[in-house]
Amino acid sequence: MTRAEIYKKVLREYEKEKDNSDRLFKKRIDEIYSLIPDIKKIDDEIVKINIAFSRAALSKLNKKESIERLHIKNRELVRKKNELLEQCGINEDFLYDVYKCKKCRDSGYVNGKECSCLKKRLIEAAYDMSNIKDVLEYENFESFDISFYSDKKDPVLGKSPRERIESIFLKALNFVKDFDIKFTNLFLYGKSGLGKTFLCNCIAKDLLDEGKSVLYLSASQLFKMLEKDNFGDSKDDFGEVLNLIFDADLLIIDDLGTEFQTVFTASEFFNIINLRFIKKKPVVISTNLSPEDIIDKYSDRVVSRFYGNYDFLEFLGEDIRILKLTKGQDMNSI
Repeated sequence: MTRAEIYKKVLREYEKEKDNSDRLFKKRIDEIYSLIPDIKKIDDEIVKINIAFSRAALSKLNKKESIERLHIKNRELVRKKNELLEQCGINEDFLYDVYKCKKCRDSGYVNGKECSCLKKRLIEAAYDMSNIKDVLEYENFESFDISFYSDKKDPVLGKSPRERIESIFLKALNFVKDFDIKFTNLFLYGKSGLGKTFLCNCIAKDLLDEGKSVLYLSASQLFKMLEKDNFGDSKDDFGEVLNLIFDADLLIIDDLGTEFQTVFTASEFFNIINLRFIKKKPVVISTNLSPEDIIDKYSDRVVSRFYGNYDFLEFLGEDIRILKLTKGQDMNSI
């Protein structure tokens, strides 16, 4: 399913939800009008003021003074309305709690722009397709177990795998905590089975829980999508996929280096990395490749972006999946 198809499907869901919410809203407002007729008079006055706002905005004479007077009058009417509702024991949210999202009133849009709830639902729809949500139920910061990392110091590095993972874990927590105030990209690298993908899932879950949009793709998925949408039957789908990649608050690319590259996909990969950097949209990358392998495998442009703008975090230790098998432990935890 392409983003265009996901988009249409989600909007159809919004239409049904809004129809149901609007009907319930109309029913409740009729009940209030019947119980408190003065509320109807106040609402009619508020409608007239809204019309007057539009006229004042178009007028060249005393625009500022006219609008200020209308604001004062509108606030007074809203105050009286709330007082009448309170006197009858009706909470002001009685009307609007019929909507799942009060900001857009289940339309998906606020002032002609996509509401955050629509953006989140589009990403969630993509998650449902990849079954990533099921993974996040047990791969999260709470279930991350550092006891699998040895506390024996590496003679060359002077640090133990456990000390290293404690530092990386803290960086991941701070990445989530400072997400809205500090632009950072993470590059997680090291041998297979050291918890890189697990930590990516930890980051994804916490940001999703905060209402952020997160798109999680393996490198193979990403490059196949680019290839398919460029050479498939519908050229429009390619642009839709790119929109999904660029719109997410966070893009996670797992297992970089496992993908099959062409000249086209290599170029588009740089575009993704570069444009997200320009737009200050963070990326988290995990890979089994060493820094030397990265230099050999990718173009100078890509390498320059990585080394100039990513925080490189090296994972040390033994393959945790093998350790779990030898200890007979649950494979769904670190």
